[in-house]
Amino acid sequence: MATLDDKKIEEIVARVLERLGGGPPAPAASLSTSHITQPAPRKTDIPRGTNGVYADFEQAAKAARRAFEANEKTAVATRAKMVEGMRRAVLANNEALSRYAVDETGLGRYEDKLAKNRLVAEKTPGCEILRPVAYTGDDGLMLTERAPYGVMLAITPTTNPTETILCNAIGMVAAGNSVIFNVHPSAAQTCNWCVHILNEAIQQAGGPRDVLVSVEKPTVESANALMKHPLVRIVVVTGGPMVVKAAMNSGKKSITAGPGNPPAVVDETANFGKAADAIVRGASLDNNIVCIAEKEVIAVDSIANRLIDELKRQPVLWLDHRQVKELEKVVLEGDHVNKNWVGKDAALIAKAIGISGHGHDLRLVMC
Repeated sequence: MATLDDKKIEEIVARVLERLGGGPPAPAASLSTSHITQPAPRKTDIPRGTNGVYADFEQAAKAARRAFEANEKTAVATRAKMVEGMRRAVLANNEALSRYAVDETGLGRYEDKLAKNRLVAEKTPGCEILRPVAYTGDDGLMLTERAPYGVMLAITPTTNPTETILCNAIGMVAAGNSVIFNVHPSAAQTCNWCVHILNEAIQQAGGPRDVLVSVEKPTVESANALMKHPLVRIVVVTGGPMVVKAAMNSGKKSITAGPGNPPAVVDETANFGKAADAIVRGASLDNNIVCIAEKEVIAVDSIANRLIDELKRQPVLWLDHRQVKELEKVVLEGDHVNKNWVGKDAALIAKAIGISGHGHDLRLVMC
């Protein structure tokens, strides 16, 4: 029997309402510019994560401590199986994880999240880089062997929700630690389900329960409390400047990654076709929400027009002066970015300024 997707059901409901005189569903709320409507958030039924997911951060910390004491004694061969299980779990559920991340956060592109999850699952180093190293010589022998820290707190962003969880989990679990995740609230459902499937993979490989735990409804308060919690040995943050500053002031050893908004610099020695292709692919990655994606282009004057010509051959919409003014009305609120349009498809932004006919293949709006 054929099944109906959510979009088809919504269309049928809308038609039935119209026939009954109820009219179509109400339009999305307006932006500050009266004639423009913001993109409506998508809804989906994200599975509820329960394996390793705790309602209370105190319970999560205690569970992670018990798990560390077990994982510290786990054979390295078993940890290697745990890591392989986590890789397979994400690859097997990549389509769902990627779709849920876009649906819950409203940010980015599904196909780019597929690629990011795949990259992390396949390339994040595991137990193989933690082997003991022996040095011998005339003066004797030295053995370098890495030891785990204990319970690690990982604070993760809304821009790379499942990717950061898997990357952190592989490295930290491989080394014998346990991890508490205080994820971004805007991605909590997807992240908790990700923690759930990773724990299932760990346990199927013979690993302990609760090696990974998360706070079911994370908040700024739970993050601050966990940063200073006596059971937490080290804080790992991927996020904005405020959370990085909080981690640096927590009194704990911290590994932090804050925002970096890099320019692409092009001079007369460049291969302009290759430069244009790389700029567009890099800047449009996940609709530019990741901080490593290029945010602006600086070109020397003598080749600027040649570079622009090459950029126009890419899946890019190049705006004139009048269109830039229209764009500002949509994506800016005074001197600040309108958050409703962060991470949205270029075609959707183009449509909001009156330029239609572009599909999902349009990667960037440039000016």
